[in-house]
Amino acid sequence: MKRTRFSVEQIVAVLKQAEMGAPVADLIRHLGIAEQTFYRWKRRYAGLESEQVREFKQLQDENTKLKRLVADLSLDKVMLQDVLAKKW
Repeated sequence: MKRTRFSVEQIVAVLKQAEMGAPVADLIRHLGIAEQTFYRWKRRYAGLESEQVREFKQLQDENTKLKRLVADLSLDKVMLQDVLAKKW
């Protein structure tokens, strides 16, 4: 999984600065990010507060764990079906 240099709280703080009127060009130059990255952050995290961001992150982590669990169980099911098909 790819790690980011900025936490979600930092991203929200940058977006709030942009909402308050700070020039986007100055923000991206100061942070050392691409303009596309800034607008991707804006699309994803615009309008969120710190509490909502934490909850959002927890839900994403839980969703990832559940997806992994479903994939493992699906693989187990397929393996068992293959074993039963070969046995008879």
